[in-house]
Amino acid sequence: MKRARCPKTSAEWAELASNNNSSNSNSNNNINTINNKRAKTTAGAQPKFSRAKGLTVAEYRRRLKEHGKYAAARPASGCSACTSTKTCAHDPPKLPPLAADVFTESQPSPKRGKDGCFLFPDHPEFRPNLSLVEVLQLGSFGGTYFRDIRSAVTGQELKGREVIAEFPKAWFKGLDLAKQVCCPTHDKAVNKYKVACGVCLGQWETSGWISPLDPYGWFQWYCRFSHGRRSSDDNRQISRFRQITAMRRGQLCKALVKARAKCTDTKVSPVMRQALQHWAYRLHPLELEAHRKQMVGENRK
Repeated sequence: MKRARCPKTSAEWAELASNNNSSNSNSNNNINTINNKRAKTTAGAQPKFSRAKGLTVAEYRRRLKEHGKYAAARPASGCSACTSTKTCAHDPPKLPPLAADVFTESQPSPKRGKDGCFLFPDHPEFRPNLSLVEVLQLGSFGGTYFRDIRSAVTGQELKGREVIAEFPKAWFKGLDLAKQVCCPTHDKAVNKYKVACGVCLGQWETSGWISPLDPYGWFQWYCRFSHGRRSSDDNRQISRFRQITAMRRGQLCKALVKARAKCTDTKVSPVMRQALQHWAYRLHPLELEAHRKQMVGENRK
């Protein structure tokens, strides 16, 4: 497969940013066609978890309340991993996606391109520039991501250390699992930018974002996707990555331009930087320069 040339100028980065911010519908349709063909050629693939087709909003809400997801709406009321100051659980909740299929065909680990982004030949539209190991090693999620949870999506109690046992031990080399990976309480001191960032599992579950295939959320999906697993939920998760990182990059660039700051000035929008890191992305200086020129051009009109 021929790889796209690495952007080198601010103009090329601006074009890339524009493409990333544009609608994904055509790309998703093409990828859906590919994945539909793949699904047909991988007979026997089974979902790891299943959300019952008959699950109703009322039943799901009852389960969420039983798990204390509505009571734990903010840190002060017991949501140890939530940093929101507002009620973070949606009521009534949106049902989680139905179970996804795991394809029997796996893919090799991605390689990093010259621009720093990781290359996934079967999903060229997915371009994170932080590996899952970097996300963990840099300091993320207040140390709580793989804590023990009660999943309202699967109806199961999950033990974080058992969940991460499927991954190579090298990913966690040098990390204190009890404080940096499986900690039950959010500690902003663990984070790279020393700021609180994120919302509770209740918001993710009540928003319909959590698939029963990956009950911890997007980063768990990213770990498994990078490790070679492919599933029918990949398009949705990649679309979420593109939408959220495009929005956060734009917000961070705007703040840096307003402050007349360099890309490396971590005093500007540390929360936004931490949020991007949780989505396996770090702002590139050429992206900022492209955004700066775009804003100057708009102001001259």
